Amino acid sequence: QVQLVESGGGLVQPGGSLTLSCAASGSIFGAYAMGWYRQAPGKQRELVATITILGILGNTNYADSVKGRFTISRDNAKKTVYLQMNSLKPEDTAVYYCNFRRRYGDPNDYWGQGTQVTVSS
Repeated sequence: QVQLVESGGGLVQPGGSLTLSCAASGSIFGAYAMGWYRQAPGKQRELVATITILGILGNTNYADSVKGRFTISRDNAKKTVYLQMNSLKPEDTAVYYCNFRRRYGDPNDYWGQGTQVTVSS
């Protein structure tokens, strides 16, 4: 199985910054992309950012709501994906989940337990 452990969430004031980390372990062969999704109470889980695993840099994709404020990155040697969040807004408040998927041979998405991010004054 794939295990994903998120960390770095917390309480921050509007305009502040946080960095989330997701450490992957277990049977992570065939990894294609990892990403961050978030879910606020009473709302659907939504994509925040994704990054491909192969290659030196990887390809990234961001939700329109976070473009210019959030940056996704990875360290393949550490099997870790990061989300740098700047200029945080109250509407960014949510549980943030790490996601893992393979391109071939496995249609499943794998999820971490989530980490709470609260933006409030």
